Amino acid sequence: MSTQEIPCGVENVVFDFGGVLVDWNPRPTLDGLYPDGVVDMFFDRSDEWGFWRYNDLSDLGWSDEKILADYEHTHGPAVAWVYRQYFAHYRQAIQGMIPGMGELIEALKSQGIHVWGLTNSTGKYVDAILDAFEPIRALEGIVISAEERLHKPDPLLFQVMLRRFMIEARSTVFVDDNPSNVKAAQDQGMRAIAFTGADQCRTQLAQYGLIV
Repeated sequence: MSTQEIPCGVENVVFDFGGVLVDWNPRPTLDGLYPDGVVDMFFDRSDEWGFWRYNDLSDLGWSDEKILADYEHTHGPAVAWVYRQYFAHYRQAIQGMIPGMGELIEALKSQGIHVWGLTNSTGKYVDAILDAFEPIRALEGIVISAEERLHKPDPLLFQVMLRRFMIEARSTVFVDDNPSNVKAAQDQGMRAIAFTGADQCRTQLAQYGLIV
């Protein structure tokens, strides 16, 4: 099917990575290395200077060494070593592909739909995901937040993505599991799906005229 024949003018589908294409969970990087209480403390979301803040900074392009140095200043060298172990075992955070998403990518491509990626992540994570999951290699291009020094839901990152792929917002569906990112895409003129699973995503894509 050519893009001229695609219903509703949809020519592109852009996928988030974590929570949409892949199951990402950082806890397994430390499980078995430390007692559960230490792991709980390390991933405590109430720590405003903890892992999740620095994970955001990583997605904005901070290097591992810069994060470790800054984290050690706040938490001390012993806890910073825990962070170093997280970096050493980061591939264990990639738990697998979300069920059904490889088949969905294939179905879209078989219709002549262009498929792309836009992720709050780092180059090393994206490389590890591409190494592990062949279906994701079918994406025609990927914009990675750390390489742009911007992350979703910053509207500028969506504009970078549209320009990089040379696509129009009105012909694009964006898929993300974060409601703030979904709204940001809609604000840029894209149709957007708040992802909860492959079957739900297929159902909503069908509402845009895509039979997948």
